[in-house]
This record gives sequence, C-alpha cells and structure tokens, in this order.
Amino acid sequence: MSTAALDLNSLGNVRHDWTLGEVSALLALPFADLVFHAQRVHRTYFNPNEVQVSTLLSIKTGACPEDCAYCPQSVRYDTGLEREELMAVDAVLENARAAKAKGATRFCMGAAYRSPKDKQLKVVAEMIRGVRALGMETCATLGMLTPQQALELKEAGLDYYNHNLDSSEEFYEKIITTRTFQDRLDTLDSVRNAGINVCCGGILGMGEDETDRAKLLLTLANMPQHPESVPVNQLVQVTGTPLKGVEPLDPFDFVRTVAVARLLMPRSHVRLSAGRTEMNDQMQALCFLAGANSIFYGEKLLTTDNPESDRDQALFKRLGISPEAPAVCADVNEHESHHCADRCGSVRKTAVENAAHA
Repeated sequence: MSTAALDLNSLGNVRHDWTLGEVSALLALPFADLVFHAQRVHRTYFNPNEVQVSTLLSIKTGACPEDCAYCPQSVRYDTGLEREELMAVDAVLENARAAKAKGATRFCMGAAYRSPKDKQLKVVAEMIRGVRALGMETCATLGMLTPQQALELKEAGLDYYNHNLDSSEEFYEKIITTRTFQDRLDTLDSVRNAGINVCCGGILGMGEDETDRAKLLLTLANMPQHPESVPVNQLVQVTGTPLKGVEPLDPFDFVRTVAVARLLMPRSHVRLSAGRTEMNDQMQALCFLAGANSIFYGEKLLTTDNPESDRDQALFKRLGISPEAPAVCADVNEHESHHCADRCGSVRKTAVENAAHA
C-alpha cells in the first residue's frame, strides 16, 4: 500500500483489523508526518507531559535453559553472569520501597525461568502481595505460565504480566529454538483470561528487517485486546551471546517503530525499555514526542545497565515531564470489591471518554 492511500485522519481509532500493507505504509511515512500524527493521537488519549515510571528487579538471575540469542541469562552462553537463586521476600520488598522513594510507581519482578514451578510461584505471590501493600502497581515476568498459574498470580494481586513476542513469527525462529512463537501466544492467552493486564512488545536491532518490525507490530495490534503496556526494547549486545556484533539499528528506525506502535495501539502505554543507555537525551526526547510514555527507571534492567535515576529526573525536568500517578489502590481486597477509584487496575480513561460521561 502506498502512503498516499492511507486515511491519516482516521488514525487514533482503536482497531484490531490492520493489514501488513497499512503498517508498512505507516513506517514509510516521512519522518515529520509520522511523528506529527503519533503526537496528535497520543494527546487524544494521554497527557503528553506524563510518563509512567517502572522499576525492574531481577529476583532470580541466570541459569535459564532457553537459548534466546540476545539473553545473557541463558545457561548456554558464557557471559560471565553469576547465577543467583530466588531472592527472599524481605529483600525484594526493600528494593520496592527504595524504588518507590525514587519515584517509581510500578515494580516489576523478573525471574530467569522457562516456566516457574508451583513452589516458586507461591513465593512470588507473597512478593506481589507485599509490593501491592506499598501502594505500587505490580508486574512480573517469569516465563511461560499455565492457566492455573496465571489465576494464582491474579489472586495475589498481580496487575501486569510481561511476556514479549520479541519479533515477527518468521524472524523469531532465527533467535529462539527452545520455545515456539505459539508458546508465547498461549501464555498471553492464559494471562488475559485470568484478568491480568498484558505487557507485551519486542526487541529491535537483532538483525531483523523492516518487514519483521511491521509484522511484530501487526501481531500486537490485531490481538483481540491490545496489550496495556507495549515495551519497545533496543538490543543490548552482550559479549558471549550470539547477537554480539550485529549491526546496530538506525536510531530513526527505532523512533519510527515507537510512533507506529502509538498509532496502532493508541490507548496502550508504549515503554522505552532495554537499550536506553545507548540513547542520548535527544533520541529519548524524540521517542517521547513519538508517543512513548513509559520507562524503566533504575540502574539495572535485570542484568544489563540502565540510565541512573538522577539522569532520568534531570531529563524529565528539562522536558517538563512528570511521573504518572499509579493506577492502583494499596489494598487488594478493596480493589477487588470495586471500592477503589474508577480507573484502578485498568487503562486510564481518556479525556474524550470522561467528557462523554460527564
């Protein structure tokens, strides 16, 4: 499809029937036009000067049996990473308190599992309850889940579950062989059916082409319900992994992908995730202009470096950005009884919707 055939005025409508031609045409728009429309749509659904702030903690590090070519935690690669067992609950809560004190509103817990065992899940559930009691949103990424495990996490008060698709189904097979693309979709179905918000995105710069990026976005945008959070990761090249030395992605292609994610999934939070240490302030500002409105905050993302919180605070001040307030109440029982705020635990209502119901 040519860019001239796109109905640019309709961008911002929530759809689940996008075509590959439409997504490719959006990626091919002149850069200024693409960013303009992404910013226009962003302002329809969000405050453009607010960014949701999350902190990610590795609660169990290394010794993962998977062969994801980008991951330093795989037992198959010699990256010098020290293995660590599942953290104690008190230690995790101490980290959560520190993250909250620095401005994070969502605390994400990541464990290097192919899929967690039930006894491990019970410990994670205790962590979730503790973090929720601090008044923070909770997120976890633990690998593949069964439907019953997803329900147990929901009962513990989990707000979000992260499980990325990584790339297009075709390119995925070049990156991972130990689980299928469909395995990932099945876990996402379990999470969604349990009533947990979905955090799902991909990784750019693994050697994929523009069509692969378009197909990844197409898969996400045509889900029956868009992911509430869409992390866009830039590959962090780690010595010892198969992707060390791959040609870096053009920064403008990264910004384009952020902008198209905003247009395809206008109500979702689009998060700048891994790879921000390689982004200068100007590139991050362009991403915010293109519709990104969430970041990971803190010095580490699982095992790779992340900009220090002081740097992020300084950038926010320069750009006039404020952290978004948490959309969660502290008490899980209060939340489940629907006595909490109208927006708690769900995507916040848009200004348009609020006006319509006034």
